[in-house]
Amino acid sequence: MTSAATQLIDFRSDTVTRPDEQMRRAMASAEVGDNVIDVDPTVRELEERAAAVLGMPAALWTPSGTMANLIALSVHLKRGDRFLAPNNAHVLNNELGSAAWLAGGMPEALPHDGGLGRPKPETVAAAIGTRSGPYYALRTTLLCLENTHNAAGGAVIPPHEHAQLLSTARQAGLQVHLDGARVWHAAVALGLPPAALTVGVDSVSACFSKGLGAPAGSVVAGSREFVERARRMRQMLGGGMRQIGVLAAACLVALDRVPDLAAEHEKARRLADGLRELGWQADTPETNIVLAPVADIAVTLESLQAQGVLALPMAGKVRFVLHRDVSPADVDEALRRIKAGGHP
Repeated sequence: MTSAATQLIDFRSDTVTRPDEQMRRAMASAEVGDNVIDVDPTVRELEERAAAVLGMPAALWTPSGTMANLIALSVHLKRGDRFLAPNNAHVLNNELGSAAWLAGGMPEALPHDGGLGRPKPETVAAAIGTRSGPYYALRTTLLCLENTHNAAGGAVIPPHEHAQLLSTARQAGLQVHLDGARVWHAAVALGLPPAALTVGVDSVSACFSKGLGAPAGSVVAGSREFVERARRMRQMLGGGMRQIGVLAAACLVALDRVPDLAAEHEKARRLADGLRELGWQADTPETNIVLAPVADIAVTLESLQAQGVLALPMAGKVRFVLHRDVSPADVDEALRRIKAGGHP
């Protein structure tokens, strides 16, 4: 068991971060209002700024990324419509079937044959099929992309490949939703503004509690008409909250910290390199997520925890996520503990 004196090094997710003093001060002093009856002024500021950063006409605050995605799918899909998404996408594997159960969509997973986290355009075209089939055939109406792709180790979709996938979907009359929970990471990795990675999509979700340090909050963005429909859907799902400027204030601070994510990418490379030196088959990270295949995930995670190192399973591998509350020294200490524990 981990010694009481051993400080845990937590790689489970970049959502385990805690608000620092600057963020807490912003939350404590936030101007607030009833965001259901009227509009909370701090939420309005966040929504306007997030929309501009994401290159969309309007944005809507939501309590979580899962709700943001569900709202988007509920607006885009009619009951019984099929939607396409890369295999192991968050909307397929990590949202408890809400895309089918609540949004009414029929999901179809596409292989990562175009690179980590993405299909080839021709694979998308083949999955869409013909739109002139009989009335009882499934109708494909939506393509969901994920950038970065969590279960593919934080893989990035480059802009030119994004454009090719968008073009394929558009030619077939599909709408496109981008799960951009970690789009900030993709932008930093590519040295581009986030808006360069949302070109042409009908909607995009983005999260402030993954890597940026906010305690909660996401946005879903799109046209003004989309956001008005999304606002009603948010209310149906119980996401209409009152004086949430205290959370939006944290998200505004988080937006200022997007450039800091480069440090998390460097720490991820540092960890992956160290793991490989110890005999692990760790993937080379593009952003802040390191995946490593092991013989027995449960045994490995239990053994890591005994050394005071926390991680989670993902896509049949052990996942380590780097974040602002883990320092380079913590990475080195984790590697020392892993080596002492005889891993893998």
